[in-house]
Amino acid sequence: MNTRLTERVVKAAEVGSRKYVIFDEDCAGFGLCVYESGRKAFVLIYRTAGRQRRFTIGGWPAWSVTAARDEAKRLKREIDRGDDPLDERKAARGAPIVKDLAARYIEEHLPKLAKTNASDQIVMLERLVLPHWGNRKVADITPHDVDKLLTWVAEGRARPSKAQPKTKRKKPLQPSRPTPVRANRVGEVLRKMFNLAIQWRMRTDNPALGFRKRPETARDRFLSMEEINRLADALANDPDQRGASIIRLCMLTGARVGEVRTATFDQFNLDLAIWTKQAAYTKQRRIHRIPISPEAVALVRLRREAVPPGCPFLFPGDVEGQPVQELKRFWARMREVADIPDVRIHDLRHTFASLLVSGGASIEMIGKLLGHTQIGTTQRYAHLIESPLRAGVNAVGEMLRPRLKVVDCG
Repeated sequence: MNTRLTERVVKAAEVGSRKYVIFDEDCAGFGLCVYESGRKAFVLIYRTAGRQRRFTIGGWPAWSVTAARDEAKRLKREIDRGDDPLDERKAARGAPIVKDLAARYIEEHLPKLAKTNASDQIVMLERLVLPHWGNRKVADITPHDVDKLLTWVAEGRARPSKAQPKTKRKKPLQPSRPTPVRANRVGEVLRKMFNLAIQWRMRTDNPALGFRKRPETARDRFLSMEEINRLADALANDPDQRGASIIRLCMLTGARVGEVRTATFDQFNLDLAIWTKQAAYTKQRRIHRIPISPEAVALVRLRREAVPPGCPFLFPGDVEGQPVQELKRFWARMREVADIPDVRIHDLRHTFASLLVSGGASIEMIGKLLGHTQIGTTQRYAHLIESPLRAGVNAVGEMLRPRLKVVDCG
């Protein structure tokens, strides 16, 4: 059946015992398919590579006759160029979605990273990215989508209350606060993930490559000598000397608490005073070899005496075969006793670096001792070098004072 399709013709088309097509006189192959169910849809029937194919443009009345006819003409131009719109549609339907990309990223890339870093990235993907993009096609994500998502993350969210026993009321939601640093970390995860998407041929460009970074204010909290002495007294007087020794080794080496918790005796050469941290336990996933002080050597020897024979860990945990897992309650007690309520365990690492600077250590030396792979990470301590530099300048001034007199020319 051929006729010029109009809205009136489409509306008047009657439902038959089987589906049939009313072809349009103005556009060859374009027509209206009327189904037994009463549904009406615009189709384009064409031939390519010797085969007849049917492409469904869309249903009526969502598609008007005019819009469907224009679309049919556009598709015919593609067919004339040798393209097959039906194959392209099938390929698009099978295109990977962000959920697929994230699953492959978690399975293939994250095992290469430190356990804590990998766990944090999984949390970011599952709580912040996938709820928004999970079912979207990888190829459809745009730089605007990335900026919109990171802006939402940077604005912060109200923290849910933790479930309390039935006899107590739930705590109210904590008010939302800006989280620009979290937005930057999500952006870095997206940039890496879409770089891998290009490598895995899921798309040809990276929409997160130039994401807008929010300003970050580095936390520079260093313990004063008075605070160090108070903390040392608190550690000495606490009955949990296992936890106290973990904190002492953090202070003596500048190591991350995770590196200290999981340290094993075979990592230490006490004769040479060397600690070789294995790649599996470092943040950078690289072997990190550092010298340690006689005080650190003595601490390791004491731990060898305190630990049962055959145990590989300096600080065995409550679960057999595992190191200490949690220090939050112990550290909270130390902060209260030492009156340092705003100090994190990680700030002991900053304090170690500040003491190195006070002793005249260079930025390069500090970076090597702390295991930094980027000099920019160590640059946060550069301003502290002014103190030993000033002491040096003053010492020169003292030596030259008898020879270089300041003359009043007034």
